[in-house]
Amino acid sequence: MSQYTPPLQDMQFVLNELADLHEIAALPGYGEATPDLARAVLEEAGVFASEVIAPLNHSGDIEGVRLEGGAPRMPAGWAQAYARFVEAGWPALSAPEEQGGQNLPGVLAAAVEEMWNSGSVAFGLLSLLSRGAVNVLRHAGSPELQQRYLPRMVSGEWTGTMVLTEPQAGSDLSAVRTRATRAADGSYRLHGTKIFITYGDHDLVPNVVHLVLARVEGAPAGTKGISLFAVPKVLVNEDGSLGEHNDVRAVSIERKLGLHATPTCVMAFGDGAGAVGYLVGEENRGLEYMFIMMNSARFAVGLEGIGLAERAYQKARAYARERVQGVEQGGETSAKVAIIRHPDVRRMLLSMKSRIEAMRALAAVMAASMDQAALNQDPEVRDAHQAFVELMMPVAKGWFTETGLDIASMGIQVHGGVGFIEETGAAQYLRDARITTIYEGTTGIQAMDLVGRKIGRDGGRAIGAVIVRMRQVQADLESHAHAELRAIGAQLNKGIGDLEAAVESLVKSWEGGPKPALAGSGPFLELLGIVAAGWQMGRAALAADRLLASDPGSDFLTYKILTCRFYGDHVLSKSAGLRHAIVSGSGATLEFSDAAF
Repeated sequence: MSQYTPPLQDMQFVLNELADLHEIAALPGYGEATPDLARAVLEEAGVFASEVIAPLNHSGDIEGVRLEGGAPRMPAGWAQAYARFVEAGWPALSAPEEQGGQNLPGVLAAAVEEMWNSGSVAFGLLSLLSRGAVNVLRHAGSPELQQRYLPRMVSGEWTGTMVLTEPQAGSDLSAVRTRATRAADGSYRLHGTKIFITYGDHDLVPNVVHLVLARVEGAPAGTKGISLFAVPKVLVNEDGSLGEHNDVRAVSIERKLGLHATPTCVMAFGDGAGAVGYLVGEENRGLEYMFIMMNSARFAVGLEGIGLAERAYQKARAYARERVQGVEQGGETSAKVAIIRHPDVRRMLLSMKSRIEAMRALAAVMAASMDQAALNQDPEVRDAHQAFVELMMPVAKGWFTETGLDIASMGIQVHGGVGFIEETGAAQYLRDARITTIYEGTTGIQAMDLVGRKIGRDGGRAIGAVIVRMRQVQADLESHAHAELRAIGAQLNKGIGDLEAAVESLVKSWEGGPKPALAGSGPFLELLGIVAAGWQMGRAALAADRLLASDPGSDFLTYKILTCRFYGDHVLSKSAGLRHAIVSGSGATLEFSDAAF
C-alpha cells in the first residue's frame, strides 16, 4: 500500500494566494490565523492524517462494522485513533471559543478536513456529522440544550447525527411519518423508523445526539409540518452525568458498496414508551433548521470528493513510477521503462492532478467566502459573499463529487488489470466515492437547485456578478507577457463565453416553463464547475508567475503554471460541448415517451 502524503505546499499556496488568508485574519476573532499558524496547523494535521488515520483505511474496509448484541462494533484500531483525535483537539478546530472551540477560520478547517478524507473518508464522516449537528444547536437550540450538549459535542466526547430518511421518504422529506407526541414535562416522545443513518450508533463514544425530523400530532401536512428534535442515545441527568438508555436502538447495519468502516444504521425510535426528544427551535420549522446542517454537510461532502481524488491520484502516481512495462515510444533505447514515461499515462495523471488542484482552489475560495459572509462588518460585502456561496454550493456538492468519482475510476485505469484487484487498494477509492454523488442530495437534485433557484428564478443576477470577476482574470491573463498565461486566458475566454450563452438560454427557457431548462441542468452544473474552477486556475497561474520573479528556481511554481495550462487545454475545452447540450439538447429528452425507454 502506498503512503498518503499531504499536499501541504499546494494547500499553503491556495490559502495564501487564492483564498486571501490575510483578509480572513482581519475578520473579528481570527487575528491569530497568520500564515505561520496555518502552516503549523496543516503540518500537524498532515502528520495525524498520514500516520494515524490513513493506516486504518484499508484494514477498516476489509474488517468493516459488525453488530454484536444489538450494538455496532467498529474495526480494530478505530477507538484508539478517535481517542487520539479528540485528545488532540481536532473536532473543536473551528468552533467558537465560548463553546470550547479553537475559533480558527473555516477556510483553514476545510483544508484540514480534506486531509481527514484522504486518510479515510469513513473516519472523516464522523466529525463531519457532529460538526453539522453542533451548528444546528448553536443557531436554533435553546440555552438549555446548548448547555447540556454542546460542550461535549464540540470536544468530540459525544457525537451527533442527521436523522432524516425513512423507507418512504428519501429526497422527498414531505413524506416523513415519524411522529412526536408532547409529554407533560415539555419534552416529546418519538416513534418511527429511520434508514441510512451514518454513524447512527457506534462504540467510539458513550453518547450520540440524534437530530431527528418528525411530525408533532396535529401538524400541517407536507414539509410545513416537520419539526426537529434532539434525541440522545443516553439520557443526560440534571448534573450532566449519563443516565438511562433512551428508547433508541440500531436495528441493523447496511451492507454497502463502500464505506465499510462507517456504521450506516437502520434506527428504531420508540419501540416502547417512546424515545425522549427535545424540540429544537419552534414546532413546524424543522426543515428550515435542518438545512443549516445540510448546507454545511453538502460542502463537506464536496471535500470528500477532493480528498478521495487526491488519495486515488497519489496511489496511481506511485504505481506509474514503479511499474515497468514496455519501451518508450520515440525513445533512444529499447530498454523497458516505468509506465509514467508513456504519454497516455501522463495525460491521465495530469488530468487527475489538474482537476484536484482546481477543485481545491475553488473549495478554498468558497470557504473563505463563508468566513466573510459570517463575520465581515460590511453588510454589502457579507451579502455578496453569501450570494457567491449559495450559487456555488451545488457545484461543490455535485461537481466535486462527480469529478472525484471519475478521478478514482481513472486511478484504476492507470493501474490496469491490477487496479481491479482489491488487494492493490485502488478499487476502494472508487467504491467509497460512489456514494458521495448521492447522499446529502444527489447530483441531479443539486443541478435542479442550481438551475431553478440560482439561475431561473434569480434571472441570472448572482452568476452575472461572478462572471464579471471571471472576466477580470481572463483579461489579466490574455494581456500577460507570458505565452503560457495568454494561452490559459484564451481558453478561459472561450469557457466564459460558453457559460454566458448557457445562462442566457436557461433564463429565457425558464420564463416559458421549467422543463427545458431542467433538462439541461446536469450539463450546466458541470459547465459551471469546469469554468469556475478554470477561473481559479487562471488566478493560480497569475500568482505563480508573480512569485517566480522572486523565486525563479521553484519547481512547484513552474509546474503549477503547466498544470493550469493542461487544465485549460483538456478540461476547460469541454465547455463548447456542454454549452451545446444545454442550449440545444432538451428536445429529445422531453419528447421521449415513458414507454420508449
